[in-house]
Amino acid sequence: MGNRAGNSPPGEIWRLFLRLGLTAFGGPAAHIGLMEREAVERRGWMSRTQFLDLVGACNLLPGPSSTQVAMALGYSRAGWLGLLVAGVCFILPASLMTLALAWAYVRYGSLPSAQGLLYGIKPVMVAIIAQAVWRLGRRAFRRWQLALAGLACFAAALAGAPPIAVLFAAGGLTLLAEWPHSRPGAAMGIAGLPMAAGSGAAGAAGVTGLTPLFLVFLKLGVVVFGSGYVLVAFLKDDLVDRLHWITTPQLLDAVTAGQVTPGPVFATAAFLGYLLRGWAGAAVATVAIFLPSFVMAGLVGALAGRIRKSPLAAAFLDGVNAAAVALMAAVAISLGRATLVDDWTWALGLVSAALLLRYRVNATWLILGGAALGLLLRRVG
Repeated sequence: MGNRAGNSPPGEIWRLFLRLGLTAFGGPAAHIGLMEREAVERRGWMSRTQFLDLVGACNLLPGPSSTQVAMALGYSRAGWLGLLVAGVCFILPASLMTLALAWAYVRYGSLPSAQGLLYGIKPVMVAIIAQAVWRLGRRAFRRWQLALAGLACFAAALAGAPPIAVLFAAGGLTLLAEWPHSRPGAAMGIAGLPMAAGSGAAGAAGVTGLTPLFLVFLKLGVVVFGSGYVLVAFLKDDLVDRLHWITTPQLLDAVTAGQVTPGPVFATAAFLGYLLRGWAGAAVATVAIFLPSFVMAGLVGALAGRIRKSPLAAAFLDGVNAAAVALMAAVAISLGRATLVDDWTWALGLVSAALLLRYRVNATWLILGGAALGLLLRRVG
C-alpha cells in the first residue's frame, strides 16, 4: 500500500493533514474528496483501489469516517506514529476553532455570523465531491455488476435508507455473487472489521465531574454510525432528553459551530464540553469521542492489504466500495440542492469543477477563494 508503513517521515504527514484540518469544509464526503486528490493524485501515496479500500472499510466503522480515513492514510505512510500525527493534525484545528466559538458563545451569548463564509465555500465543496465521485467511480464501478450495485445504492440513499445498511447490503450481495466462483475450500480470510463495544454512559442528572462526561462521549465515539450529522440525534438523546445537561437550543448552537468550522463535525464535542465543564471539559469530551477512532482506524490500516488476498473478502469490499461512492454521489446531490440556489453559487460551483477537472488547480486555493468571494458577496449584498 504505497510506501511501507514506517518508511515515511512524519513531516509530510503533518503538513498535509494540518492544512486539510484548516481548510476541509463541507462534511465527510468533501473531506474524502480532498484526501483522494492530495494522497492519490498529487502525491501518489497509493493507488485508487487501495484508497477505495480504506474508504470502504472506514465507512463500516462507527465514528467520523473521514477522520478515520485520514488516520488510516497516516498509518499507511508511517505506521502508528503516522496515524497519530494525521489524526491529531486533522482534528486539532476544528476542535480549537469550535472551542473559540464556544468561548465567544458563553461570553457574548451568541455565535459569530459565518453565513458568508459558507455561502462561498459550499459550492466549491460540491465540485470537489463531484470530482471525487467521477474519479473513484471509474475504479469502483469497473464491472457491470458493481455499477448496477452502485446505482441501486444511490437510489436507496436518495430514498433515505440508513448508510450503514446500504454498505453492508452491497457488500453482502457482492460476496454472495462471488461465492460460486471461489475455489472450493478457500478461506474467507478476514470476514469483517472489528467493532469496539459500547461503553456505559453516566446516569447522573448533571455533570458532577469529568469522568461521567468522558464516558458519555466515549460511548458516542463507538456507537454513532453514518456521518457526523447522525451524531446530532445521539447527542439529543443523551445530553438533552436523558441526562438534561443542556437544552435543545444549546445543542443546535453547538452543531452549528461544528458545521461552520473545517474538519470533522465531531469537533462539536469541544463546544459541548466547554459548556458543561469549561476548558477541561472541552479537552475531555474531544479526547473521548475521537479515542475509539484511533484504534479502529489503525486496525483498518493494518488489515486492508490482507483483505484483498481473500477472494470473498475482496468481493465484499468491492461491494462496499461501490456503495461508498454511491453514497458520496447522493451527498453531492443533496448538498447541491441546498447550496446551488442562485446564479452566483451555480457559477462558483461550475467554475470550480472546471478548474479541478481541466486544470487540476489545488483545491485549497479554490476553498480560500470561495470563502473570500462569499464574504464579499454577503457584504455588498
